[in-house]
Amino acid sequence: MTTFRDFIGDAAAWALRRLDAETAHRAAVVGLRLAPAAQPPPDDPRLAITALGLRFPNPLGLAAGFDKNAEAFDQALGLGFGFVEVGTLTPRPQRGNPRPRVFRLTEDRAVINRYGFNNDGHAPALARLARRRSRGIVGVNIGANKDSEDRIQDFVAGVKAFAEVADYLTVNVSSPNTPGLRDLQAEKALRELLTRVADARAAAPRRPPLLLKIAPDLTPAELDAVVRVARDAKVDGMIVANTTLARPSWLRSRHAGEAGGLSGEPLFRLSTRLLAETYLRVEGQFPLIGVGGVAGSETAFEKLEAGASLLQLYSALVFEGPGLIRRVTSGLAARLAAECVGVDEIVGRRARETAGWV
Repeated sequence: MTTFRDFIGDAAAWALRRLDAETAHRAAVVGLRLAPAAQPPPDDPRLAITALGLRFPNPLGLAAGFDKNAEAFDQALGLGFGFVEVGTLTPRPQRGNPRPRVFRLTEDRAVINRYGFNNDGHAPALARLARRRSRGIVGVNIGANKDSEDRIQDFVAGVKAFAEVADYLTVNVSSPNTPGLRDLQAEKALRELLTRVADARAAAPRRPPLLLKIAPDLTPAELDAVVRVARDAKVDGMIVANTTLARPSWLRSRHAGEAGGLSGEPLFRLSTRLLAETYLRVEGQFPLIGVGGVAGSETAFEKLEAGASLLQLYSALVFEGPGLIRRVTSGLAARLAAECVGVDEIVGRRARETAGWV
């Protein structure tokens, strides 16, 4: 059910679409930050799920990339998300790539961004997270500075900085907008990376779950290697998937040729297929978060059936406004009620039935 708060939020989203994409993004973060943190209405009990050793009130989260500097996570939780992921955060502040660097593909319900990990660095975000008021679940997405001489050490620094304040940590080696970053998905480099970040977490006073976020553009052989290393390293979960460099031939927007990562509805099939393939390879060793093209309760349900225990969205909010959050969760609850099942009972069932995804 759409509340009056959702109505106001959706109206604000409509107004923001009259601004250029990056200005609108910044205005949305500032506006949310200045709003009082509200207690969301209780979720349908069918939506609750335990994953990563945490109890989520519903499986829908806000993906990294919106609240880059951990400014508005309490307020985002108040919109009805089951969890929020902030970042990507790098040890030192960086400006990112030159503007313009984010584009709405309105006809395609998609976004292309080449932000390049623009953020204020670890220190300001750490201070905000240390003061957090909510008891909701907040993950921290960590990355490496573009000019770093030791990118793996940047990830180690992220673990050391945020282990005390994060409910989980995400190692982001899959952004297409930092040259060479995706090379860390190669087997040898990934093994070293995950070994070093796992050692850093083991040495921390508090040891939050450690997740790996991968690209949707991996070949089957590359995915085999990534999952093998992730299982060997005993990560606690994976996020499938980041934005894509692919450009479907049917894109209509005049911005379709812009460089950067494509997200939104055109990413749905590619990311969901990879999600199912990852689910089958993981064999239940750890849970998956499905992200890419979630734009309503039907696409959310498909992600769950493909193997996601948890979900994330971001780009769809650009076009649908914050009322989408409740439309997704209420739609999921209605579907689960109709089938007399809980979230955990549908996770991966279509992937298992088809031994793949078509």
